[in-house]
Parts: sequence; C-alpha cells; structure tokens
Amino acid sequence: MLRRSNGALPKERRTVTLDDLARQAQFAAEGLMDCALTAVRERVSENGKLSAARIEAEQHAAHGLAWLATYVEAVKEMAAYAARMREEGRFGQTEEMLTRVGLGEYLAQVFGGIPMNQGEIVRPADFGLGPDEIAPFRTEVVEGLIASGNTRENRAALAALIGEAREGAIGDPGLDETFEAIRGEMRRFADAEVAPHAQGWHRANAYIPLEVIAGLSGMGVFGLTIPEAYGGMGLGKVAMCVVSEELSRGYIGVGSLGTRSEIAAELILVGGTEAQKQKYLPGIASGEILPTAVFTEPNTGSDLASLRTRAVREGDEYLVSGAKTWITHPVRADLMTLLVRTNPNEKGYRGLSMFLAEKPRGTDADPFPAKGMSGGEIEVLGYRGMKEYEIAFDGFRLPAEALLGGEEGQGFKQLMETFESARIQTAARAVGVAQCAFELGLRYARERVQFGKTIIHFPRVADKLALMAAEIHIARQITYFAGRAKDEGRRCDLEAGMAKLLAARVAWTAADNALQIHGGNGFALEYPISRVLCDARILNIFEGAAEIQAQVIARRLLEGGN
Repeated sequence: MLRRSNGALPKERRTVTLDDLARQAQFAAEGLMDCALTAVRERVSENGKLSAARIEAEQHAAHGLAWLATYVEAVKEMAAYAARMREEGRFGQTEEMLTRVGLGEYLAQVFGGIPMNQGEIVRPADFGLGPDEIAPFRTEVVEGLIASGNTRENRAALAALIGEAREGAIGDPGLDETFEAIRGEMRRFADAEVAPHAQGWHRANAYIPLEVIAGLSGMGVFGLTIPEAYGGMGLGKVAMCVVSEELSRGYIGVGSLGTRSEIAAELILVGGTEAQKQKYLPGIASGEILPTAVFTEPNTGSDLASLRTRAVREGDEYLVSGAKTWITHPVRADLMTLLVRTNPNEKGYRGLSMFLAEKPRGTDADPFPAKGMSGGEIEVLGYRGMKEYEIAFDGFRLPAEALLGGEEGQGFKQLMETFESARIQTAARAVGVAQCAFELGLRYARERVQFGKTIIHFPRVADKLALMAAEIHIARQITYFAGRAKDEGRRCDLEAGMAKLLAARVAWTAADNALQIHGGNGFALEYPISRVLCDARILNIFEGAAEIQAQVIARRLLEGGN
C-alpha cells in the first residue's frame, strides 16, 4: 500500500515544494520496494524459511533488491536534503538542479532498470513484478518528477552553473560551520601537499612521504574519532567522512592513511582491555604508531570463516604460522591487527581471535625485519602510496597479552563491530575519488579547445559533467546520512553498506566519464585522470566486493532488517 505523509496541509493552504514532491516519490518508491521484497522473499523461501540455495540461485534478483533498497534510500536522502536546505534558506538554484536531475534520473532507473554494474541491469520484472503490480506506485508525482528531472534543459542549466562555479563541491553539501571549517582545512592541505605530487608518487610506485604523514598527524587526522581520554579529538564519523573525502580527493592513498588508524583504534575501543587501550590508542592518535590490518588469506577473500593461519599457545606466548595477502602499508606499520585461528576444532568464525601484533618498521630492501615474518610486494594498478604485500608467518612469536580483549574466539565478533565504520569510510573515500575525477574532467573541459570553442560547450561533454555532479551529490548525502546514524548510536549496517555500494559505483562512473572527456589524453600516463581511473576501480572490490556487499544487504532485507 502507498504510504502517505502525516500532517500534510491541503494544497490550497500551501505551495507544493520540490521536497514535498520528493517525499511523495519516496513513499511510492518504498511501496514498490515492499512489493519487490515480498515477491523475492517468496522465491527464495522453502517451507516458510529462507533457503541459502535459493538465494544463490536467485542471486540477480536478490542482489537487485539490495540495489533497489539503495536507490530508495537515495531518494529518501534527496528529499530530506531538499527539505532541510529549504528550511535553512540554503536551497539555491544549484542545489535545486542537483536534486531535480538526480531525483528524476534515479526514479527513472527505479522503474526502468538499475545498473548494478556496466553489464547487469535489474528491472522490476526480475523481481517478478508485472505492469499491474508496478502501476500503483508509478504515481502522477513520480511520472512528473521523471518527466521534469533529467531533461536536456535541466542538464544544460546545471552545466552552466557548473561552468561558472569555482572548483570544489558543486552545490552546498548541507553541513554546519564546524564541518565546513574542517573541510576547508583538509582541502587546503590536500591542494598544497598532496595533489601536486600524487601523480609522481603513483607513477614511481613510491611511498607517501613521512613528511605528509607528519602533516596529517599535526592536524589530528589519526586521532579524529579517538576519545579525548586516549589522546584523540573525540569527533564523530561525519567529521571523519569529511576528512576522508577531502584527503582522498587529493590522493586516495593519503585519504586511506587515516582510515587505517581509525579502524585499528575502533577495534581496540570495542574489544580491547583497558591496558591495551592505554598502551596503543595515544600512539595511534598521535601518528606515532602506524597500524595495518592483516585479515585476508590466499583463496579466501571475503570468506573469513575459512581462515587457516594458526596461533598456537606455548606458555606465555603464541606462535603464528600461515599466509596472509593483500596487506596494505605493512612495511612501515608498527602494529598489526592480526586475525588468526586459535582453536582448530572450532569451525567457521568461532575459532578466530584478534591479536595486536607489534612489529619493527622495515624498508624495501628488508621489508619485515622480524623473526618468523617474510613477504613480497604485490604490484597493483592503482591505490599506491602505501604498497600491498603478501606475508608469510613461520613461528612468529606474540606475547599472550597481545590477544585483543584477553579472550580467545572473539576475533570475528570484534571485527564485525568495525564493519559499519569501515564501509562508511570507504564510501567517503569513494566520494572523494569521484570528486577528484569530476574536477579533473571539468578543468579539462574548460581548457580544451576544439572546433573553435572549449569542449564544455558541447552538450555531450556538459551532460557528463552535470550527471557526474548529481550522482556525487547523491552519494555524498547518503554517506553523510550513514555517518550521522553511526554518530547517534543507531545500528546502521544497512545504511553503511548502501553508501559504500553506491559511492563505489559512482566513483568508477565519474572516473570513466572524466577520462572520456580527456579523449586520447586521458589514456596518457602523464595525465592524472589515468591514475584516478585505476584508483577508482579498487573501490568496488575492497571492504567487501560489490557482490558481497549486495549479498549482505539482501540477506538483511530478506530476514526483516530495517
């Protein structure tokens, strides 16, 4: 049944605004979502219970359900943004155009087909919904917003506003003065210390200089969300979103340095003993301790229940043996959050434990100067600046007090408690990469002259920029929403997963379109957009590949999550 807003004034007593219409469209989209959820749940159930085999067989529909829910959340956040900005007197022409174009396009995709990636489109028919089931939700308001949304005229108007704007976020992102001050500080640092050098670091596969890390430390990036009692600034996830976004706009590697520290700190905060908190959190907050996450193993990927690396207790020590891979920034790290199996008799997740494993810093010549550790670099297309490694442990010794929380078998539970933050962070980094791609495309379009005029004046180029701006705006709003939910102490695994799922796709789309604007020059290594394309590609893979992310969201929805 179509949901209706409560307390709406009759039309004759008030002007119907864009946010009113957006809210009505949200209710229609939610109704379609409910209908699709019921239909898919019936298809993946046996005897009234969800069937893992059927969910796998119906993976296109199940994952499509995750994407539909993400789009409904995006429509909801656009409506909320428009209402909030209008009430504050900040809903100007640019903000309205971003909302109209984005809302119209996403509603058209909800009812016509949502791209899960370049080659997989999910349509209402894939959920088992025919025209009769869809019709009640394709209301006059929805039809009107689609017809008046992503139009040639609106794209042209938005492109004109973009062409006149200074570089940076197009439109008011809707943050308060404190967050905007943080954004400004991070943007100035990224513009001065990061962006001018990022292409050189990337092409040389060089480490981000320690001087840059010291600069991040001086601004409090590593301790941003760590409580003041442990030497941090005690700010929330929205602040970290803003920081991650702006630093990733300069270079994703720099944006990711803060993420490493935040996730390690959160692991210690949620699972560590007081002694472990006192020992490690102040050093992480100051940047003196650089952490790395050591979770993934060859041939396991996201299947953490299959981890085989062992930690065997011998007296007051544990001996670690096994192989890990895709470890980011391990050579210069001082502390590993190390997930291993301590109980081989416990199958799946219950036999896993987390350790806070100290190690000496290494060099390229001697990456792991610790007994029982060895490894080699994994050469990668992008996401450089920290370097990826595979690591072999052979009798690597850890003191018993390195066990996080002092209790075996809690490792997966402890890690799960950080997933919301990790995915919100990845979404924020994706928004930053998308913003970087947009700015590079805009700059090139303003400067490149063809056939007697700059190419921004050609409609296909202007259209790309307009749609990039609208989608980045949507991804930014859904990411901030997830951050606010986390700051308010609410469970937000669905929102965090949706933000990551959408923002990663938006980053890849923006990078691809920005490179297309560059034409042949975009394929040249000297142009930064070639790097940004490589950097954007990883966002759909790490912190849970898009398929895994969609599976997690779908499962929660089918089980009754809200």
